[in-house]
Amino acid sequence: MRTLLVLGGGYGGLALIQELLDNHLPADVEIILIDRMPYQGIKTEYYALAAGTVADYHLRIQFPVHPRLSVRYREVSSIELDSRVVFLESGEPISYDILAIALGCTDNYHHIPGADQYTCSIQSLAGTRETYRNLNNVKPYGTVNIVGGGLSGVELAAELRESRPDLNIAILDRGERVLSSFPARLSKYVEEWFNEHHVETRGNISVSHVEKDAIYNGTQAIATDVTVWTAGIQPVQVVQKLELPKDRGGRILLGEHYQVPDYPEVYVIGDCASLPFAPSAQAAGAQGEQVGQILQALWRGDTPKLHKIRLKGTLGSLGKNAGFGLMGRRSVMGRVPRLLKSGVLWMSKRHFG
Repeated sequence: MRTLLVLGGGYGGLALIQELLDNHLPADVEIILIDRMPYQGIKTEYYALAAGTVADYHLRIQFPVHPRLSVRYREVSSIELDSRVVFLESGEPISYDILAIALGCTDNYHHIPGADQYTCSIQSLAGTRETYRNLNNVKPYGTVNIVGGGLSGVELAAELRESRPDLNIAILDRGERVLSSFPARLSKYVEEWFNEHHVETRGNISVSHVEKDAIYNGTQAIATDVTVWTAGIQPVQVVQKLELPKDRGGRILLGEHYQVPDYPEVYVIGDCASLPFAPSAQAAGAQGEQVGQILQALWRGDTPKLHKIRLKGTLGSLGKNAGFGLMGRRSVMGRVPRLLKSGVLWMSKRHFG
């Protein structure tokens, strides 16, 4: 039997597995999935779990069941590319013929002192649970600061406002406005929503260091009870340790078919891969499907032919009744994008569940 070892059961890894199981999987191929959790967590909704508006249980998708798919719930400690072996945290080695690295990302603290020690995270299910506990324990009229005014920071701030109307909530961003990568018109709509709902947005904040009860903008101290970090991501530590060519974001440079050039049996999917678009669940899922198609073509002895990945856009929520999005070049705002996002979530759970 040939072994396809998939590291990570998130959007990319699960899309790869589903693509292979839904189509012809050669009789001499077995799939081993390694993930630290016994189910996929719907990461795009972790902001709601942190805010306390959805339960943990509703953000789980069970892994597929198939005679030639085995799942091991372990943490990956290292990847030995030359010997084609992955070591688990328990010390157990697992050999592979084909490897798919889809381990996702972790927070990027940009070497800011105290950021990793005194801020909360929504990058993992375990970390998000801890963030929920910390936010839930803030006393009435306490202050929560969210560092980073991108999609995650905006969604968390809005959801937390609906969950805890008693709190003082602020978004701190180094740019002049929240959602700086989006059109100005859309950004203005979101800032107006925050103004109406008494969420402060502070731009041109350059965090120099973080302490338990304060965030420092240079020498200026900004008081805080809980600080949540949403100011950037990077590949997980295991991928960071790999001595492979990477881009400025630490993501692995790949060949035409998402393979590591010096190790053609190794594919990299999602947040660990250097791709021509920003990391996202949608991009990881689309790429995972394509890796499945590549493997099927190679197993047939054909040359893989891939279409260009075309992302369908970005949707964000402002609580339960409003939202925003970018569909191609068109900005959408109000209730419709919120309903669309709910529909996308439902379809994702139905497809993978």
